[in-house]
Amino acid sequence: MPPVTPPSLKYSAPTRILHWFSAALILATLPIGVLMLQDGLARPIQNLLFILHKNGGVLILVLVLMRLIWRFTTRAPALPPSVPLWQARAAKLVQTALYATLLVMAISGYVRVRAGGFPIEMLDALGLPPLVPRSDELAATAKTVHANARFVLAGLLVAHIGAAMRHVLARDGVFDRIWPPAGGK
Repeated sequence: MPPVTPPSLKYSAPTRILHWFSAALILATLPIGVLMLQDGLARPIQNLLFILHKNGGVLILVLVLMRLIWRFTTRAPALPPSVPLWQARAAKLVQTALYATLLVMAISGYVRVRAGGFPIEMLDALGLPPLVPRSDELAATAKTVHANARFVLAGLLVAHIGAAMRHVLARDGVFDRIWPPAGGK
């Protein structure tokens, strides 16, 4: 029987909800970003994918900022004593790099779109003005940053998900710390 993770070692319900909502949105937005750039797509489908990707990016930015605020105001539970120090350090490094890369991705995507003179429908509907000037040069730079950062993000996601799967297979209780809350737990 796998060890039962004590409640004191689990992340709070808000942390777990933010984590899984962010994960779902990120894992949906990445393939949409790849697909929307494929040649041969019908223009209405491509337009829809661009809208989903841009607005998904806005939501990801909001979620990452919420998670960072929550993280700085809410102490994370201690890791189980069975986790070696090197794993704890690696996890912290990957998590920090994920936050940083998600911020780079969201900001560079925003700059690319706004500097390129394109709409971000969600922000436009809210009446939020562009925060960057129209500039083809700035848009091109942001596009390059965004395009290259996706590879960093993909690598970090593989490392993060791989480590999570290792803990699932080891049945060591580490994955249970972040598993979505159920039944008010």
